[in-house]
Amino acid sequence: MNGVTSSKKAERKKFPMPDTYIIVAAIVLLMAILSWVIPAGSYDYEQVEINGKMRSIAIDGTFHYLDKAESNPTGFLEYFKALYQGCVDAADIIFVIFCCSGTFGILVKTGAFHAGIGTLLRKMGNKEVVLVPILMSVFAIGGSVFGMLSEFYGFIPMIVGLGVAMGYDAMYGFAIIILGEYIGFMGATLNPYTVGIAQSIAEVSLYSGTTYRVICLVLFIIVSCIYVLKYGKKIKNNPALSIVYGEESIHAFNKSDLDKFKMTKQNILIMLDVLVTLIVLMYGLLKLSWGYGDLCGLFLIMSMVAAAIAKWSPNKWVTEFINGVKVVLWGGILTGIAKGIVVVMSNAKIMDTVIYGLASALKHVPSALSAQAMLFAQTIFNFFIPSATGQAAATMPIMAPLADILGVSRQVAILAFQFGDGLSNILWPTCGIVIVCGISGISLEKWWKWFLPLCGIIYAMQMILVGIAVVIGY
Repeated sequence: MNGVTSSKKAERKKFPMPDTYIIVAAIVLLMAILSWVIPAGSYDYEQVEINGKMRSIAIDGTFHYLDKAESNPTGFLEYFKALYQGCVDAADIIFVIFCCSGTFGILVKTGAFHAGIGTLLRKMGNKEVVLVPILMSVFAIGGSVFGMLSEFYGFIPMIVGLGVAMGYDAMYGFAIIILGEYIGFMGATLNPYTVGIAQSIAEVSLYSGTTYRVICLVLFIIVSCIYVLKYGKKIKNNPALSIVYGEESIHAFNKSDLDKFKMTKQNILIMLDVLVTLIVLMYGLLKLSWGYGDLCGLFLIMSMVAAAIAKWSPNKWVTEFINGVKVVLWGGILTGIAKGIVVVMSNAKIMDTVIYGLASALKHVPSALSAQAMLFAQTIFNFFIPSATGQAAATMPIMAPLADILGVSRQVAILAFQFGDGLSNILWPTCGIVIVCGISGISLEKWWKWFLPLCGIIYAMQMILVGIAVVIGY
């Protein structure tokens, strides 16, 4: 009896894992508390043209604390207002999530994607695992060379569904695309949003040092591929070991059902519609500086053309689009709540104070550890400034001259910036990981559980590669 009683007590004491909403809202609350503790401060900024665009750049040596009247720390009511304001400020991203999911829902309902993926898997036979390094490399090159992240959002449902269709799970497919693009963004070779801006601010020759960054990128891709493939092998042997075991993916394809779909003329035309749209999108993003509005508009046109090819009525298009949006509603709202963290920090004007504090602390770090400390600092900075261009503009004017003082080359300081910014993009809830989790239907806590071991490995690699860069005089 005592054993049974103890077991029941243990069950009652077991604390359930909080929902992602609760976790992120708790972080907003913590930041609200810190807004009363961290003093407000600011650097002076100047408008500088960098690579053809005017940007606000912090001026080194101009940091000053602000009067309390200039700061707006978050009180009780302001906390809940910040959650609302976060959703307002993130409206563009939220509607991208809705538009991508609604469009993809329509394409799935036409049967074209089922036919396309089924044909692909039949062609691959037992060699489907080769898709992992191929797809990851393609996404990584996009992130590394062109700085593509949001441009790949429309691919997320398809690759997540592909992971399920291959007999693995949603996390397997999600990892292929997310690790690919974000590892590529981190291992930036010619990324205009990280290396391009940082080198311009630091007055280093534009796109110099590319060879070493290519080596870093290749190593990151190899390690990430191995991690994904090992996970895939584990869950293929025992599906119960899946990190999302028992959860039905919102983008799932049943492999046995795929055989029912053939590449008919209608399906071929719909896939051509998708291909043409992606070509136009890439051109617009790279050559015409398109933004989220253009992306969403193009996706809406693509979905309407697909519906017309499938001979749907306008009412059916609306119904299926709304059904597609429903499955990622939680992700859209979560993105807005996470934005509340930035709202709280901006209102309290504590972002520059954090930058100043960390930069000042670096001056007292032993020279042998200065490069590692810069990597750590840039990783922390990305929590507060979840934008590559914003982080470069705010931190590099301070970190570049600081590198001179610490005896570290400015090229190494830039490497620390791109590594710190890139990896934490898929770690901190203030960054893009919340958005892509929302599109994929995978909870943030499940991603953390899956990713944290790999995150530790990659961070250790970053430390080693930064250390080697110092030794070789990079």
